[in-house]
Amino acid sequence: MGAGADSLLIIHGGGPTAVINASLFGAVDEARGSSSVGRVLGARFGVAGLEAGDFIDLGAVPEAQLALLPATPSSAIGTGRDAVDEAGYDRLARALARNRVRWVLMNGGNGTMDTCGRLFAACERAGVEVGVIGIPKTMDNDLAVTDHAPGYGSAARFAAQAVSEVCCDVRGLPIHISVVELMGRSSGWVAAASSLAADAGYGPDLIYLPERAFDEGTFLEDVQRLIDRSGSGVVVASEGLTNAAGDPIVEPVMTVGRATYFGDVSAHLARLIMRELGYKARAEKPGLVGRASIAYQSEVDRDEAVLAGRAAVRAALAGESGKMVGFERTESTYAVRTTLLPLEQVMLEERHVPDEFINERGNGVTEAFRTWCRPLLGAPLPRLVSFV
Repeated sequence: MGAGADSLLIIHGGGPTAVINASLFGAVDEARGSSSVGRVLGARFGVAGLEAGDFIDLGAVPEAQLALLPATPSSAIGTGRDAVDEAGYDRLARALARNRVRWVLMNGGNGTMDTCGRLFAACERAGVEVGVIGIPKTMDNDLAVTDHAPGYGSAARFAAQAVSEVCCDVRGLPIHISVVELMGRSSGWVAAASSLAADAGYGPDLIYLPERAFDEGTFLEDVQRLIDRSGSGVVVASEGLTNAAGDPIVEPVMTVGRATYFGDVSAHLARLIMRELGYKARAEKPGLVGRASIAYQSEVDRDEAVLAGRAAVRAALAGESGKMVGFERTESTYAVRTTLLPLEQVMLEERHVPDEFINERGNGVTEAFRTWCRPLLGAPLPRLVSFV
């Protein structure tokens, strides 16, 4: 790391993932190896840390601690969901200048990339010379343009393996319908990944994604057929299910800024089954453990997260700005290469599961999706066995 005064600042935004610290590791390690960078800093708890000048000296972190980052959940420097108004962006631009930050990397999803793009514009307005680069991060996989985002592969692996275990439990005690609710906001990528539980031997019977309007009557027909056929089963539902009018099927608990705290969809559906069909049902909602579990971390996801962090530093030091690191998938054996995407193509643009990945009835996914998703999970899921 050089002795110059110019600093590189890393900011985390939004909900953490199982690999956000892997991207942090890649960025810090790359920056510490550059003679161009004077200090490597982390903003404590997101943009609030930048405005307050509350920084963590990542250049002083011992190598042994830095090496722990790729296998550490949540955000090692703290993240946040602070809303920023137009005047706030001007204050952030001045804070960058005041603290002699020459490069700023923002690691996050849709909302963070919007913040990143607006900060870039504010710096240009104020004449602040700073390179602004986005590092993609979202378990929801709803960032536009890029093939996928770091954080999703591990969330997908959790969804597949955890649901395979629920399927085994229901198979061994076939007395009810189990409804598993998975995160993902208004995109169904994580719920769709539960279909890969079948790779372990046993997968869910029904999967419902926000990309299709949810109809209670059709749902109850699907479940009744499942009861008639097997007497038990596993249903996966995304937290963001909406009806034909676009309203959530369960009223959200609250909305704070860009963050929506969804109601208990699984509990609602389990009660619906019991009330309307007179059959036993139970709800499962893994919640936060599903986005940050290191036990289910995908090594592919982890390695790609490190790659994204390194690529962001290289882009910044090469003079790029107003861009986000993205992934392009090779067309033969699975691999990715990094690319740079204009932030305006990503800011608050949601990427949904496409039609060709959803089955005709809207209660499952296609083999095309499974083929697309499978490499992101990393090593094959452990095989399971049942004799009943």
